[in-house]
Amino acid sequence: MASCYGVSKLLLILLTTSFATALPATKPVSGQINSNSVLVALLDSHYTELAELVEKALLLQTLEEAVGRHNITIFAPRNDALERNLDPLFKSFLLEPRNLKSLQTLLMFHILPRRVSSPQWPSLSHHHRTLSNDHVHLTVDAPTLRLKVDSAEIIRPDDVIRPDGIIHGIERLLIPRSVQEDFNRRRSLRSISAVLPEGAPEVDPRTNRLKKPPPPVPAGAPPVLPIYSAMSPGPSLAPAPAPGPGGPRHHFNGEAQVKDFIHTLLHYGGYNEMADILVNLTSLATEMGRLVSEGYVLTVLAPNDEAMAKLTTDQLSEPGAPEQIVYYHIIPEYQTEESMYNAVRRFGKVKYDSLRFPHKVLAQEADGSVKFGHGEGSAYLFDPDIYTDGRISVQGIDGVLFPAEETPAVVKPAAPVVKKVAKSRRGKLMEVACKMMGSRFTSCQ
Repeated sequence: MASCYGVSKLLLILLTTSFATALPATKPVSGQINSNSVLVALLDSHYTELAELVEKALLLQTLEEAVGRHNITIFAPRNDALERNLDPLFKSFLLEPRNLKSLQTLLMFHILPRRVSSPQWPSLSHHHRTLSNDHVHLTVDAPTLRLKVDSAEIIRPDDVIRPDGIIHGIERLLIPRSVQEDFNRRRSLRSISAVLPEGAPEVDPRTNRLKKPPPPVPAGAPPVLPIYSAMSPGPSLAPAPAPGPGGPRHHFNGEAQVKDFIHTLLHYGGYNEMADILVNLTSLATEMGRLVSEGYVLTVLAPNDEAMAKLTTDQLSEPGAPEQIVYYHIIPEYQTEESMYNAVRRFGKVKYDSLRFPHKVLAQEADGSVKFGHGEGSAYLFDPDIYTDGRISVQGIDGVLFPAEETPAVVKPAAPVVKKVAKSRRGKLMEVACKMMGSRFTSCQ
């Protein structure tokens, strides 16, 4: 009986052992990672900018699970590439809360779900899938034998080595195409679908019927609103007007045209100060580009550098003074040297509107050219037709124009009223009688 009990116990032990060995060995995945993990090494390494982005992208849990399944390879950009060499607009785009998905895709594009050390680097181009399901190319530059991932050079191969992964230092950030396209869409405002506000329907008082909406503006037609209604507020209210969403009238690339004419000014020579004011000291270049995109045309009377050097500190120190000076030199019409000269030859004096409302620019013919301004503050058309493209015309002048000071009319004091007593006039016969008889009569005295 005892022998049977011993045999049964032995069979039970053998069955338990066989079932234990038949079960698959699973690797436990826990939320806690080893202190010797490559993720801990990344957070404690000198790649502080990348580690900060990983924390902001909420990727620690995802990377812990990836490390728990397999080794990983991290391509870490140096801090300078993320601090100073990265486009500020692109960096702000990545840090916006609504773009969290793009930031996560960008960071996982730098991580391979396998271990690739520098001795294992392929000698030919090879595709490797990243954690973002995109692919990167690992190559070796033939002349210098330098390792590269896509177009970024590996500057510190095998910088951090851990049992579950490895970190290579790269010279710059890797940007996947999907993130770049998303950034371009946001920057060009194509993804913004704005609803145009519509007011209450208007009723025609004559017919008591709803007014019909105006017909749509055809492509290339001049704007309906005057240019003063389309301009941004003054510099004290909006020093840097933001471009709005592209409307149906954006048939012209005003920003490109303004950039082209500013480059023409710089290459022409002698108009660097004017270009500097438009681009650096003010936001007028952006404003002009927006107006041209809306369909407006402009003529710029550009003072040369010699004329701009004569401006005093008092003329430029007041807030908004550079903007007001340039506004007076912009005519909301398209005029060339020929059209302005023909106008002053025909009409003598012509007053052109300027963007400095309500001041006008006086033009007249003088010495076979066009003269602008009044008196000593006048300027001649010096370099005609520096830039003409049908939307923007730039004419060089040799002086800075200022509006004529409005002097009040002098009212002359009224002269005192002097009452004159009219003398009685004597007849001709009476005069002859007085001469003959003398002055003995009272009427002759």
